[in-house]
Amino acid sequence: MEHKRVTLFAGHYGSGKTNIAVNYALRLAGEGKKTAIADLDIVNPYFRTADSARELAEAGVDLISPQFANSNVDLPALPAEAYRLVEDRSLYAVMDIGGDDRGAYALGRYVPYIREEGDYRMVFVANFSRPLTRTPEEALEVMREIEAACALPFTDIVNNTNLAHETTSETVLHGLGLTEQLSELSGLPVWLTTAEERVAAELAGRLSEVLPMRLQEKYFDLPEQKGPPKPRPLFG
Repeated sequence: MEHKRVTLFAGHYGSGKTNIAVNYALRLAGEGKKTAIADLDIVNPYFRTADSARELAEAGVDLISPQFANSNVDLPALPAEAYRLVEDRSLYAVMDIGGDDRGAYALGRYVPYIREEGDYRMVFVANFSRPLTRTPEEALEVMREIEAACALPFTDIVNNTNLAHETTSETVLHGLGLTEQLSELSGLPVWLTTAEERVAAELAGRLSEVLPMRLQEKYFDLPEQKGPPKPRPLFG
C-alpha cells in the first residue's frame, strides 16, 4: 500500500472515518513509521479518536485531540500541537476531519501547509448504508460541500459501506459497486476498501486492496449491570 506523508479522512457523519483513521495510523506504526494522528472533529463529541488512546499509545502513535475530548465540557477547541503534523515532515500524519462541511472548516488553517508540501492524500470515506449517502449522487454532493468548506480537494475515495455487525462480504461488495460509480462521477480513484477483520478475511482473494479494521470502542457506553464498563464496538 502506497503511503503519503499526510493522510486526511473526511466524509458524512457516521461514515466511519474515525475508525479508518485509527486503523490506518496503527497500520503505519506497524510498518515502523513514526506516526501521529490528530482528531480535528470539533463538531461531534461522541465519536472520538481519543477513545482509542491506549491502543494508539501502545503502538507508539502520538495522539493529538481536542483538550476536552471524552469529557462533559462542550468547548470545541483545536490544540496548537496539531500544527506539528504539517510542520514536522519526519512524521507520517493522519487527520480525522469533522463530518460534512461544518466539521471541515477546522481543516482550513492547515491547508496552506498541506498544499505547500504537496505530499498528501485527502480521502472521502463513502458508506452507502447511511441515510443521506444512499446513492453516488448524494455522496458526491457531500463531497463537494466538504471541499468548498476546507478549500482542499479530495484525491481518493475509500469504500467503507457497512451495516455494523450485520455487515457481510456482499454488503461491502455492493458498496464497492456504488463507490466505483462515485469514482466515475468525481473522476477520483478508489484507493481501498475497508472492512471489519472478520469480513476482510472473507474478502481475501476477491479484492486487491482491503484494510482490515478493529472497531473503535465508545467510551460512554456503560453496562446496565454493576462493575467496570463493558466495551461495545462502534462501526459508524
